[in-house]
Amino acid sequence: MFSLKTLSHRMPSAAGLVLVGALGIGLSACTEEKAEVKEVIRPVKVVEIARAGDTRKLDYSGSVKARTEMNLGFRVSGKITERLVDIGDRVTPGDVLARVDATDYQLAVKTAEANLAAAERGVETADLANKRAEQLFDKSVAPKSQLEQAALSHDQAISQRDAARSALDQAKNQVSYTELKAGQNGIVTAINADIGQVVGAGAAVVTVAVDGEKEVQIAVPENDIAEFKPGKTVKSSFWADDKLVLDGKVREVSGSADQQSRTFAVRVSLPNDPRVLLGMTATIEADISNGNSYVSIPLSALAEKDGKQMVWTVDRDTATVHGRDIKVADFTGDGVHVTEGLDTGDLIVTAGTQFMSENLKVKVPDQQSALAATDQTVR
Repeated sequence: MFSLKTLSHRMPSAAGLVLVGALGIGLSACTEEKAEVKEVIRPVKVVEIARAGDTRKLDYSGSVKARTEMNLGFRVSGKITERLVDIGDRVTPGDVLARVDATDYQLAVKTAEANLAAAERGVETADLANKRAEQLFDKSVAPKSQLEQAALSHDQAISQRDAARSALDQAKNQVSYTELKAGQNGIVTAINADIGQVVGAGAAVVTVAVDGEKEVQIAVPENDIAEFKPGKTVKSSFWADDKLVLDGKVREVSGSADQQSRTFAVRVSLPNDPRVLLGMTATIEADISNGNSYVSIPLSALAEKDGKQMVWTVDRDTATVHGRDIKVADFTGDGVHVTEGLDTGDLIVTAGTQFMSENLKVKVPDQQSALAATDQTVR
């Protein structure tokens, strides 16, 4: 016979069965939760590769200048006594712009006049002596040598008179040079000397921009100067008027770089338009061919696997990521320049690349907020 105590050890109680069932349900629930964790989709930030352009644009700012600018100066030295124009004044041929003290040059004219008068009296005296010698020679009173000497003295007197006359003309010219006059129609753009200043012959006093064709002068660095050839068509826009856009042509390219800025001066001719004024700020835009192109991507998108540089691309249909090897050209402050491995329309992961794995499910934002990567030309 078995005792009740023995039976109680061998037969499971109802409470025990309930406990075992609860444990089984709990284990099943944990298994299901683990399965659900594996199926979590990771959200990512992406950027789309834009379509490569065939050309790129170069923009350089400059100012409108006259094609011809004259730096006018006196042909004689002296102290400036008058300045008759200001910056912005229009001038015409013959207008007096400034004067220097002409006192010494006027005295030189008087001296030359006196020398000319003396020379003329000398010619008269030599002429009388020459005629007297001819009469004496005809009467056989004076020898031929005396006649020849009188003729030579007469010729010498004439030469001295001619020299004195030329000296007078020169002195008068010096007086006229004490007035600085405009030679062409234009606008005064600079005053380089003022009343009371002593200037030398040829020193620039007034700058006049000659009426006619206008140009824009820009400074181009050496890495882009090859793209500017005489005759190339460019677009000119002006800060003063957004609607004013003109087609210009490169007229002149400097043959050497500026010693300080190391840039080349380029002058662009503009069509005649009354809205374009001297001194206006202009932007020159030139289209150039997009040769060896690269794609600029954020530095955060760059990853490395097995010693190779790569990015993680997103498959739009399956919403999974896949590694792709790329070729990096260089690194800049804006990101990474990639020359091979990326195509137009590719989506690349830009954040959390260290958590990516092949065929990992990701969630791409419905509204793409990232900017598309831009294609540029390798320099």
